[in-house]
Amino acid sequence: MNMLDKIAGIWPEIALLIGAVISMLLGLSRSVRVRRAMVWIAGLSLVAAAALVACRQMHLHTSPDVSAPGIAALAGTSMTAFVKLIVCFVGLILLLIAASVPDELTLTAGIESGRDNFDSSLVMRGEFYAFFLFSLAGVMLSAGASDLIWLFLALELTSLPTYVMVATSRDRIRAQEAGVKYFFLGALAAAVFLYGFALIYGATGQTEFGAIREVIARDGLNALGLTGFVLALVGISFKIAAFPMHFYAADVYEGAPTPVTAFLAFVPKTAGFVSIIILLSLLPAAGGLPHEISWLIWIVAAATMTVGNVLGLLQSNVKRVLAYSSIAHTGYMLVGLLALHANSNDPVGNGAAAILFYLVAYGLATSGAFAVLGSLQTRGEESQTFDDISGLSARNPGLASIMLISVLSLIGLPPLVGFIGKIYLFGSAIAHSSDHPEYVWLVVIAVINSAISAVYYLRIVGAMFFGQATAETTARPGSARRIGAAVAAIGALVLGVAGGRFVDAARDATRTTPTTTAVKAPAAPLAQSR
Repeated sequence: MNMLDKIAGIWPEIALLIGAVISMLLGLSRSVRVRRAMVWIAGLSLVAAAALVACRQMHLHTSPDVSAPGIAALAGTSMTAFVKLIVCFVGLILLLIAASVPDELTLTAGIESGRDNFDSSLVMRGEFYAFFLFSLAGVMLSAGASDLIWLFLALELTSLPTYVMVATSRDRIRAQEAGVKYFFLGALAAAVFLYGFALIYGATGQTEFGAIREVIARDGLNALGLTGFVLALVGISFKIAAFPMHFYAADVYEGAPTPVTAFLAFVPKTAGFVSIIILLSLLPAAGGLPHEISWLIWIVAAATMTVGNVLGLLQSNVKRVLAYSSIAHTGYMLVGLLALHANSNDPVGNGAAAILFYLVAYGLATSGAFAVLGSLQTRGEESQTFDDISGLSARNPGLASIMLISVLSLIGLPPLVGFIGKIYLFGSAIAHSSDHPEYVWLVVIAVINSAISAVYYLRIVGAMFFGQATAETTARPGSARRIGAAVAAIGALVLGVAGGRFVDAARDATRTTPTTTAVKAPAAPLAQSR
């Protein structure tokens, strides 16, 4: 594939990068109106990116088909386009939730109200939206990666802006602490998975995915290559908050501004899972995953969901509860990786399709929950504790209803989208338990953990609907965040009741049949035939 073909495939990312650069430049303006227009620039960039993805797909469907059997079907633009579209869709919801973050910063508010002299270094408006778009562009680039170097740079483009976003509230010591912890642990994780990439290169002599897959298919996976894949998985576990790289999550989620926490819960996790799917697709499909990697995923999944749910029971801070909830849901999604090489067009049994669908289900539910928290304030500070949301249904039944829908979806109760997502995730492992009976036990552990999680989720519901209202907690001004929360809740309902077509789209994006591409080429690994 020549350079022009590659550029044609990343126009959506280019649109986001252009929007980010414009936001950074106009964010230096002395005009308050110009600076406040940055949120519209970010929104238009996301809409433009989604439109470019759709146009690209329409163009590709008019091109000749190229056969890509087995797991290599994931190499097609279908999966790449699917990931990009869900990033744009959920990204718009997250933008609604985060739109007023710059207004809530003390330094920015002081300058824009005229109390302080203008200093562009103290106004975090254009930069905030720029980092927002840079990180989303990194996720989209991860989905279209075609070699190890590209994948590494895309993952870092996803992560580096979030380090700054976490520490956005420079006047809050907790935000500064969270930013420092997140940065140093992120640097450690990057070193680990980069070392894994180096070992994969050392074992195969290649960085390009198609060549790596050919070498492994021909010569097998030697000890050096196996070590490389293990280290890469461990390093990327930081992005998805999986055991043993989960320790940062609770402190960072608590310290970051609540809308940024919602961003962290979805964006790095999506980039991480997409990257893991890409890496594991380089291994031969015959016989499933290597025994060592399969058991590694099994152990990490069981430990992640158990640690997340057990520690979630012990929290008195709702943001920390949702942080451990995020860890537990990572464990559930790891179950789908065990059926990654499924040669099935049925969404139940197709692990990759189950993970993609569940990313959307989780993204909607957790965004709604964090948006509700972010819409409340207690004595001028963020509402975080159970006391802060106590009696919320009496004060604001709309927000309480949205939180109810969100947490019930996270539990996995019908008819919400979380229930459908868990059916596909756990079903993918059960469908292949005849060859791997240990998968059944992992599903049993997952179901038990889902029941455990109901305790702390229903504790949130109990506080809202049966707790004593406190006068100190009030709704924040502005409606964008509440609109974002409502859209997320409606999405969780709609996809839960009538999400069949979306499930079919996830299946089609990962089905193991010939895929459509713009360039005639031999069968290739994930993202290679783009």
